[in-house]
Amino acid sequence: MKRDVDQKLLEWKDKINKKCLLIDGARQVGKTYSIRKFGKESYRDFVEINLIDDTDAQTLFQTAKSSQDILMYLSIIAGKSLTKNNTLIFFDEVQVCPNLITLVKFLVEDGQYDYILSGSLLGIELISTASIPVGYMEIIQMYPMTFKEFAIANGVSQQIFDYLKQCFIEYTPVNEAIHSRLIDLFHLYIIVGGMPAAVAQYIHTNDLTKVIQEQQNIIQLYKLDISKYDPKNKLYITDIYDRIPSELAEQNKRFEVNSIKYGLKFDRVKNGFLWLTNAGVAHSVFCANEPTFPLMLSKSRNLLKLFLSDIGLLTSCYANNIQLKLLRKDVDINYGGIYENAVAQEMITNGLNLYYYKNNRIGEIDLLCEIDGEVVPIEVKSGKSYKKHSALNHLLNTYHYSKAYTLSNYNLSVEDNKIYQKKELNEGNKTKTD
Repeated sequence: MKRDVDQKLLEWKDKINKKCLLIDGARQVGKTYSIRKFGKESYRDFVEINLIDDTDAQTLFQTAKSSQDILMYLSIIAGKSLTKNNTLIFFDEVQVCPNLITLVKFLVEDGQYDYILSGSLLGIELISTASIPVGYMEIIQMYPMTFKEFAIANGVSQQIFDYLKQCFIEYTPVNEAIHSRLIDLFHLYIIVGGMPAAVAQYIHTNDLTKVIQEQQNIIQLYKLDISKYDPKNKLYITDIYDRIPSELAEQNKRFEVNSIKYGLKFDRVKNGFLWLTNAGVAHSVFCANEPTFPLMLSKSRNLLKLFLSDIGLLTSCYANNIQLKLLRKDVDINYGGIYENAVAQEMITNGLNLYYYKNNRIGEIDLLCEIDGEVVPIEVKSGKSYKKHSALNHLLNTYHYSKAYTLSNYNLSVEDNKIYQKKELNEGNKTKTD
């Protein structure tokens, strides 16, 4: 399956003074597959060392004191002479050998080979790493497959997305046949999500039961990570993670700490929210107390929405055959939290920092982001009344914005400075802001 990271890897390889590359991201997002494919296709020699599976290598590298030690161990493990300037060394599950990260500086200075590091929970492990080699390491954050990646895996051509981008730039409606096809595919994406194993299961079998089982397996792996890497706080972290689907189903989608335990204070469990975010399995979107640029200056300390990092994992947590109802476009379901999670996931994956806004006089705005130095309000609508948004109207009458977006199932249109567009046009938004 084609991933956006493939092009980033090629661009990294072509750099003259390249650094070591660290690929970070949650478990099961496809890091190892993409790196392995890149290494085998782009280098004469490719050495992959999994520091969990290869216990002998783990022992060797845990005791390495210098880059010379590492190079000597590499020659032993490879079992052959490696080609200078045309060899990629891939250390996977590097979190079990944090000293490797510290020694990266000397490996880069040596310059014989190219290095990629990856692993699970690196966002957690890097916090405790004694010395991160600033200036010698480039970091790429990898996420579950975007809607565009999912669509291309299901046969949609790049030309279609080029066309969508042009429609966005010109603010013209999308051809109705294309619009209808992509909306159906978007609903399928909400069910299958972007975890490569779940996507592959759907493509190979078209069996949503097997897809859901794959998703539940991934959720269990995440919970195992919680119990393994943070045994002291695992109960609170698990409780927070388990509560995300039900909190998003509420009219007020803000995460209520009291839902875990009555009277519980945010400060008591804030490390649990940080753990889930740093591990890459959830996205925290904090409230901005003022909807003005820069949003970070008014970021709330303890008011936030919490989204799962993959929309398919979220949908798999709901009962009552919600997948079938999504495919049938049943109107008796509150899709708000599901759609909002999908939009937040897509925008965060595309590098946007998100906030939300709530004011007793104005109401609540689903999402706020900054594009080209301006704040852009975003409303996410799941029903037919997508042009009814009193909070957005109040906000636009109070503050001056050049544009605001309402994302829905309906085709693109513009009224005053409000842009109504279907959700898959987020790709156009990304391209314009890059």
